[in-house]
Amino acid sequence: MNKKYLLVLAPVALAVLSGCSTGGGGVDYDKRAAEITKASFQDKNLVKVDRLTQDENMAACSAADVSGKPLPKEKAEAIQAAAMKTIKWPSDGKFLGDWKSGEKIAQSGRGLTWSDGPKQVNGGNCYNCHQIDKKEVSYGTIGPSLYNYGKLRGVTDPNAAASKAIVEYTWGKMYNSQAYNACSMMPRAGHKGVLSEQQMKDVMALLLDPKSPVNQ
Repeated sequence: MNKKYLLVLAPVALAVLSGCSTGGGGVDYDKRAAEITKASFQDKNLVKVDRLTQDENMAACSAADVSGKPLPKEKAEAIQAAAMKTIKWPSDGKFLGDWKSGEKIAQSGRGLTWSDGPKQVNGGNCYNCHQIDKKEVSYGTIGPSLYNYGKLRGVTDPNAAASKAIVEYTWGKMYNSQAYNACSMMPRAGHKGVLSEQQMKDVMALLLDPKSPVNQ
């Protein structure tokens, strides 16, 4: 597994451990779990220990997972509404870039790890969770297959008015997935600055351009 995602999963492990709360003997398991987790990580290059600190929304989702109960509807709707407001649409109004560049970005897992330098261009690491091309022999299955993404949704011309809804949804989902699913595990590529606006446009082209191998 890419080291970047080990750090993403660390707060989840912490939440599972902390679900025991205070047990026999007066041991505060919440506190002990936090101490053990923090001691297992250290600042190194681009990676800082503060990645272990969940924001309020993710903490609420983790607590819901541990309890086995769904996030309260009001809380989920509040998270989604707030996330929707963070979405920045393309500055020039154009959503699609070059699918060939998008394919390279989707297949790259580089960036934001302790072995990367500050000038390292981030990848999208999309294949780690999704099938992208039917020719792939290895890909993640945490997320749904993206093969034929645009074709299955009837996108024959991404610039047509009929395609507007799916084009905007796809952009928003990549920018901040919590706008559509409060507890989404999908990286918030735009909101967290993982991908630049141009990189997002290129990945959009990979998903929606009829000429892209995704839609063949």
